[in-house]
Amino acid sequence: MTFSVTQKVLFKHCDPAGIVFYPRYFEMINDAVEAYFAEVLHLPFEDLHKTHGVPTVKISNEFRAASRHGDLLTITVEPVRLGGSSLDMTVSATCKKEVRFEAHLTLVYVTSAMRPVRWPEAARDILTAQIKPALKEVSNG
Repeated sequence: MTFSVTQKVLFKHCDPAGIVFYPRYFEMINDAVEAYFAEVLHLPFEDLHKTHGVPTVKISNEFRAASRHGDLLTITVEPVRLGGSSLDMTVSATCKKEVRFEAHLTLVYVTSAMRPVRWPEAARDILTAQIKPALKEVSNG
């Protein structure tokens, strides 16, 4: 199952050439992941980060096409692998059926002391149900 949000490319996202300045994509990725946590996992960051965290420990991104001021991006978040404390996700953006970027990231569920711990069972249940059966892998990661 995928989760999507719409992001209009605003002036603040663009460089002088009128295209998205690539670091702004990383902000959009984080915004989409934060919305996913709130709306799907029922773990809003403002509550989660009081006792735990989910730092991104790995991210790779492929920029496939430029986005311009005013474009409406559909940003999709999809969990692909759940470990003990880790979660691999794909986050991609499309506009008018054209892929603009695709990111692969790994988050780790940690305590406030930054120690990895097992995902809460309620979140595990939701994530497990969303991960495509062919991609499911359970590890100690």
